[in-house]
Amino acid sequence: MTGVRPELGSEPSRSSTGGAGWGCREPGVGARLAPVDSRLSWLSPGPLVASRNDVLARWLGDPSDSQRREWLRRLDSYAEAAGVSPPSRDRLVTRFADRDHISVAVLGDPGEGDASQYVVVPVLERVAGDTDLGIICSDVIYPAGGVRAYADRFYRAYADYQGPLYGLPGNHDWYDGLSGFMTAFCDAPPDAGAPSPAVPGPWWKRLLRQLLWRRAPKATAADVADMRWYRDAESQQATQPGPYCAIDAGPVRLVLIDVGIDGHIDSDQAAWLREVSAGDRPKILLTGKPLYTYAAFQPCPIEGGGDVNDIVIDPAHNYVAAIGGDDHNYQRYPVRQPDGRTILYLVAGGSGAYLSATHQIPNVDRLAPAVHEEDFRCYPLRGDSLAHFSRRYDKLLGFGLGRLVIDPDDATAVMAERVGITPPRPGSSTVPARARRAADRIFPLPARGSAPAHNLMSVLFDSNAVPQFKSFLRLDATSGEIVVSCWAATGCREHEIDPVLEDRMRATRQPDGRWVWASETPGRPVP
Repeated sequence: MTGVRPELGSEPSRSSTGGAGWGCREPGVGARLAPVDSRLSWLSPGPLVASRNDVLARWLGDPSDSQRREWLRRLDSYAEAAGVSPPSRDRLVTRFADRDHISVAVLGDPGEGDASQYVVVPVLERVAGDTDLGIICSDVIYPAGGVRAYADRFYRAYADYQGPLYGLPGNHDWYDGLSGFMTAFCDAPPDAGAPSPAVPGPWWKRLLRQLLWRRAPKATAADVADMRWYRDAESQQATQPGPYCAIDAGPVRLVLIDVGIDGHIDSDQAAWLREVSAGDRPKILLTGKPLYTYAAFQPCPIEGGGDVNDIVIDPAHNYVAAIGGDDHNYQRYPVRQPDGRTILYLVAGGSGAYLSATHQIPNVDRLAPAVHEEDFRCYPLRGDSLAHFSRRYDKLLGFGLGRLVIDPDDATAVMAERVGITPPRPGSSTVPARARRAADRIFPLPARGSAPAHNLMSVLFDSNAVPQFKSFLRLDATSGEIVVSCWAATGCREHEIDPVLEDRMRATRQPDGRWVWASETPGRPVP
């Protein structure tokens, strides 16, 4: 298959500490592309206050469903006012439907707008600049949406990417009522304002929502025109028919869903999802929250009953993969189905936001017989995650004295012991007592196996230091083959020139129509 770039690829982190970016000789140019003074600090009160709708939605009710329905109604009315046909009921993008081969770049949770996002740009241009289209998978903009925030976090960041970009919103994109997302991706007027966040409930909840809910920042058509100057080539233009849609991408159908703030879909979207999931065409689901992460299944409830994964695993729908953002790293779970099929579940949220720790991922054999530790992959490796966070812990909690810093080789050996696995790359044969004491202090933070805790502590200990451990996906598909490649962005200059291929999975279509996945990175092939 063309496009998978076999000629590129430094040795991955599973082969050497150098492949992970440790001992970087020269920082890359990507970080210097970020706007001056663009650092987004989650320790400052501004981003936390701007993101308050996340907490309020859990206390007072998530208004995403009602707002989404109103946005879709508005899209129809905008089209009628312009004298054009409204978006079709199937919300299907067909411009790529006649391709024999398709290539797609998938960027997950990119939008901090600082060095952590821009280090990905040179690698993206090197290994995926020729893709037919790109998809932003969850949290296009941090911390809380807003039309004007798209200038540096979307338009400027990907000015040199020549393909069209589609997107699906994450919870942070909903904190402005989705107004920024709808303007950027669905061509809604920027001055329309977000629909009212009304949710049924007692009077005191309605009052608190009225008083405390964050409203969408204002923007003008001139603001949007200025931003779109960065991506004004004809090849870069795209308008999608809603916050959820399907893209007929040649041999495959890409199904993008919108899970709002709290990670569910409404009944209207569920009915649409079942319709676009029908048929033999192989499908890949893209969602704002992963269905498998941190060695556990994560439900995605449907309003009125059921779960999105019920639709994914139905053999009649022929899903071969499901990709989710929200957790800011890469994780791979080839999940064996009772009928013998394997569906590839990926976490792909590492394209620009703070790093979510992977050293909190337990042994994946707990998911057996669905998936096994030897078939699992993550980036960064658990040991590299521990080593990375130890430096930040030392700076913030250890007064920068180096007592909490753990060498990557020592961290690899410690994590292999704790998880009960063979070290993914050769580590230290003898771990110093000092390193073990440091690991004992660091490992419980965040709380073991707790997703809210690991995300909270990842935010508090965010760092843009090299290595960055960012990543994105490249998908390549024909009628008989689908290849998913995970490319790393360490922030090192050498890896911008010769990028690191961290993981690759290949699915081949069998004579009976089944798709069989196999790993092309070290480890036992997936059955």
